[in-house]
Amino acid sequence: MVLCSSNMKKRRLDIKKLKLKKNTLSRQLKIPRKKNIPITLLKKIQKAKAGQTIKNPTKTGKKVIKVTRKLERRAIFAIRLKGFKK
Repeated sequence: MVLCSSNMKKRRLDIKKLKLKKNTLSRQLKIPRKKNIPITLLKKIQKAKAGQTIKNPTKTGKKVIKVTRKLERRAIFAIRLKGFKK
C-alpha cells in the first residue's frame, strides 16, 4: 500500500532558478571555458574520495588535482547536466 499526499510530489530541477557561479569547475581545473571538460576526468573525480590527489587522465588542464568535497559535488552536477537532452 502506497500513501500519496500532495506534499510528496516529485520536484523537478529548475536549472534557471539555481544561483550558480559560472565556470567555477573550469577555473578550478584550469581548463579554458570554451573547451569541454572531458567526461573521463569528471568520472575520475567522482570516484575519488575527498582529500585524495589524482592524476588527470587527459591532456587538458592541471596534471595533478586535489579532490575536495566541493570539487566532487561540482563534478557530479556536471555529469548530470551532460546527461540532459536539449
